[in-house]
Amino acid sequence: MTSNIGIVHLGLGAFHRAHQAAYLDAYAKRTGNSDWAICSANLRSNQSLVDALASANYRYHLVEYTDRKNANVRTIDSIKKTLFTGRDADGHWGRDLDELLLRMSDASVHIVTLTVTEKGYFLSPSDAQLLTDAPDIAADINNPKQPRTAPGILVEALRRRRAADIAPFTVLCCDNMPANGERTRAAVCQLAAQNDPELADWIAAEVAFPSSMVDRIVPAMTDAEFDRLKALGIDDANAVVSEAFSQWVVEDHFPSGRPDWQDDGVQMVADVAPFEDMKLRLLNGSHSLLAYLGSLAGFATVADAVGNAQVRAFLKHYMLNEAAPTLAMPAGTDLHAYCDQLLHRFANDSLNHRLHQIAMDGSQKLPQRWLAGALEHTDRARNLRCTALGIAAWIRYTSGFDGRGQAHTVSDPLADTLAALHQQHDRVEDLIAAFFALRAVFPPELASDANWQTAVVDAYRQLDAVLNFDVDWPG
Repeated sequence: MTSNIGIVHLGLGAFHRAHQAAYLDAYAKRTGNSDWAICSANLRSNQSLVDALASANYRYHLVEYTDRKNANVRTIDSIKKTLFTGRDADGHWGRDLDELLLRMSDASVHIVTLTVTEKGYFLSPSDAQLLTDAPDIAADINNPKQPRTAPGILVEALRRRRAADIAPFTVLCCDNMPANGERTRAAVCQLAAQNDPELADWIAAEVAFPSSMVDRIVPAMTDAEFDRLKALGIDDANAVVSEAFSQWVVEDHFPSGRPDWQDDGVQMVADVAPFEDMKLRLLNGSHSLLAYLGSLAGFATVADAVGNAQVRAFLKHYMLNEAAPTLAMPAGTDLHAYCDQLLHRFANDSLNHRLHQIAMDGSQKLPQRWLAGALEHTDRARNLRCTALGIAAWIRYTSGFDGRGQAHTVSDPLADTLAALHQQHDRVEDLIAAFFALRAVFPPELASDANWQTAVVDAYRQLDAVLNFDVDWPG
C-alpha cells in the first residue's frame, strides 16, 4: 500500500478531477505535504479512464476557462492510484474491489469522499428511505462482503475497520443533495442494518458524515473539446475542462483529521445548510429550468439559451422571486450579486455545457432543486409560475420528444415508469395527476395541492406557445 494516500474517493469522474483533486493538488504543492494523496475509484463505468490515468502516471491537465479566449492550464497529480470496481466488458464485477477495500481499511486513510450522483445513494428522493428493492442494493444485502454500490462499499470498509479496532474514516459527500452528509449517513446506516444492526448503531454513533457544498461547472468532454485543447498544445486523453470559478464549503467535523485546505480556498464552516440551499435552488434550479425548457425550445447549450433575452429575464425572475425568498442566508450575503454572477457564469460560451447533460436524472434532482423550495410557498399557484413551467417542461421532456417532435434519450432511473405514464394518459389533467402521484418525486403536500396541480396543467398547455416564443416567458 502507498502510505501517503490519506483520502479515498468514490466516483472518478470529470467533476472530481476538476474540483476535489484540484484543491488537494493546490494543497500538496503549497505545503509540500504528500500525506493527503488520493486513491480514486470508479464504481460503475469507464474502466478505460481508470487504466488511462494509470498509464499516464495519474497526471492530467485541467483547463480552467474564463472565456473562449482565456484559460488557465494546470497539471494535476494529487491522484496517486486509480481503481475500477464496476462491471467489465465480460460482465464480471469488482476487478479492483479487494484492493479498494484494503485501502479503505488502512489506518492511513482518514477521509472518504464521494461524487456518485444523487442516484448512487439509492435513496428515495422524497423521503430518504433506502431503495432495498433496487437490484444492486439487493445484491449488497445478499452478499455484503462483495459490494457493488457506494453505500455497500462504505459499510464493508467500516465493518472491517471496526473489526480491526481501527478508528473510522470521515465520510464526506460531495454530491448535489441537501444535507448530503445526513443523507449519506441514512443510506449507509439503513444498508448496514439489513444484516448487522449493531454495526449500523456503531456507524451512526462513531462515524462523522459532514455535509459539503460544491460548485464548479464541469461539462462533459467531447471530441470537439479535445480538438480545441490540441490547438492549445494539450494532447491529453485524460484532460478535463471547467470554468475558472470554483467553490467548496465544508462542515468542519473531521475527528480523524483533515488537510489545512482552507488556505487553498476551501471554506470551513459550522453549518453548510444555507450554502447548500442557495446553490441547489439558485444555480442547480436554474440549470434544470434551462435543461428542460431550453432543450425543448431547441437550444443546445447553457450559453446558447442564456444568450436569449427572454430566457435570461425568466431565469433572473425565478432566482430572485421564486427561489431567493425561500433562503435564510448568513448576514452579509448578497443574493442579488450572487444571481448576477450566476448569469455571467452561464453565459461563458467556452464551456459548451450541453443541456441534455444537465437534464439527466431529473426525478432524482428536482425534489432538491425545485420542490423543497416550493414547499416554502403557501400560495404556489400564484408565486411559482417559473417553477410550474419547469415541471411541465420536465414532464414533456420525459416523453422522449422535444417541442419540435425530435426524439431524444431520457436518461433517468425512472425512465421506464415515466414513459409508461405518457403511454397511459392522453388527457393533460390525467398525465399531470399521474406524475404528481409519484411519491418517489413529489412530496404529499405538493401532490395534494389542487391549485398547484392546476397551475402545472395550465403551464403544460402553454408550453408550445412558450417554446416557440409566441408568448412572453414568465418574468
